[in-house]
Amino acid sequence: MSSKNTTDANGSCSMNASAGQGKATVLALGKAFPAQLIPQDCLVEGYFRATHCDDPAIKEKLERLCKNTTVKTRYTVMSQEILDKYPELAEEGTSTIRQRLEIANDAVVEMAVEASLECIKDWGRPVEDITHVVYVSSSEIRLPGGDLYLATQLGLRNDVGRVMLYFLGCYGGVTGLRVAKDIAENNLGSRVLLTTSETTILGYRPPNMDRPYDLVGAALFGDGAAAVIIGADPIPVVEKPFMELNVAVQKFLPGTQNIIDGRLTEGGINFKLGRDLPQKIEDNIEGFCRMLMENADLKHFNDLFWAVHPGGPAILNRLESNLKLKENKLKCSRQALIDYGNASSNTIFYVMDNLRNEFTMRKQAASLSGGEQGEEWGLALAFGPGITFEGILVRNLIR
Repeated sequence: MSSKNTTDANGSCSMNASAGQGKATVLALGKAFPAQLIPQDCLVEGYFRATHCDDPAIKEKLERLCKNTTVKTRYTVMSQEILDKYPELAEEGTSTIRQRLEIANDAVVEMAVEASLECIKDWGRPVEDITHVVYVSSSEIRLPGGDLYLATQLGLRNDVGRVMLYFLGCYGGVTGLRVAKDIAENNLGSRVLLTTSETTILGYRPPNMDRPYDLVGAALFGDGAAAVIIGADPIPVVEKPFMELNVAVQKFLPGTQNIIDGRLTEGGINFKLGRDLPQKIEDNIEGFCRMLMENADLKHFNDLFWAVHPGGPAILNRLESNLKLKENKLKCSRQALIDYGNASSNTIFYVMDNLRNEFTMRKQAASLSGGEQGEEWGLALAFGPGITFEGILVRNLIR
């Protein structure tokens, strides 16, 4: 393959694809979830019963948080069967990291396999045609990692190229897209399976006023998995790309590494979240978006479609207000939050699936009425520890 290194306007060094190699595209998408579906209205009673908590002040606060998140349903690996086997998970101050990893390591791979199989079915090509795997999770720790177990259980070739991205948090899905894009555009004919899988098992514990972020997590986070196939130069008729990954950028905000702080301890993972997180994102988001938009000479935010990781309603509201977006621009992100909660690295793909459905409906409506088919260009965005911004200028291919 012929290639050369270049330096872009931001000073980042990248490798050009070989002559004739096109932009990476999203060729297929799959989702998977654990068996337990929890309506938000039932969460507090079930959680307090399972953890033997009877503090009315904590219960009132959690009920308020649950209403504010806008979440209606979530999936979870945690079940009564697991609590019966590991009752210490519902006890305060016990060392349970071994038990948590026993559950999580198996659960995330099981969901990853299911999502990948759905994605491969959507793709329509043989599993042997997958050349690379990018595996993203903040929910397991072991050697070898989940990427190997995933490749083995899917029956991938033993020379498949594997990349594993651990503990990136909420921006991990978009990071995975950026890495898969680089692989696809620099390896002629490659097809990259990108899979994300997450569970909240590592952070499950009794509610405690001394750990306010635990209550936020209980009210907001969910479990699940997602998978996409990424490749350049789609095969006509055989492959059906729905989104092009045009330009990808990552940026961190210096001095903000303590605003989202996660530590793995004997009792699981502990998080601290700074109250100024939404403000930090609001202060920097416009410049970050314009940096991406310049690559297609785009000027107006409302001329784009938006795939934003729904970290919570406050972040979506701040972004909408700051960029003066029309009310429906974040509809697909808000719907993903309603249906699944914040499922960490997975959630951006639930948003993209909503967008794919919307693109398809718009195209069908336009073919009947002769109306507009919707926006051509959009932005995929996620934010997480660092504070790190991940963004991709994307293009709608269902037009």
